Amino acid sequence: MARILIVDDSQSQLLGLKRIVEKMGHEIITAEDGAAGVEVAKREIPDLILMDVVMPNLNGFQATRTISREAKTSHIPIILVTTKDQETDKVWGMRQGAKAYVTKPINEAELTKVINDLLPK
Repeated sequence: MARILIVDDSQSQLLGLKRIVEKMGHEIITAEDGAAGVEVAKREIPDLILMDVVMPNLNGFQATRTISREAKTSHIPIILVTTKDQETDKVWGMRQGAKAYVTKPINEAELTKVINDLLPK
């Protein structure tokens, strides 16, 4: 069982992602914006992070960059989960340190595969 941090400011999206991750048998930690996500990641050191992009305070790109460049958290794989579906968004997200990019609405099979591929073995 892995500990997965879900960072999303939408309660409905958070619940949907929790349902998928819990079905996989993993423990959930949540944060409701990018700044809180960075703090929780530093404190809890999760095995993987699902990160929304469009959020108040610190957006997902900024939070991903912060987490992936911090020595204590740089090993944690981050999956950006967002409605931003332009190729330029995906390229930018990967340049910030994300390991994968999944667009909403979520395809459960796709997200499950990406999570399984990125979790430390």
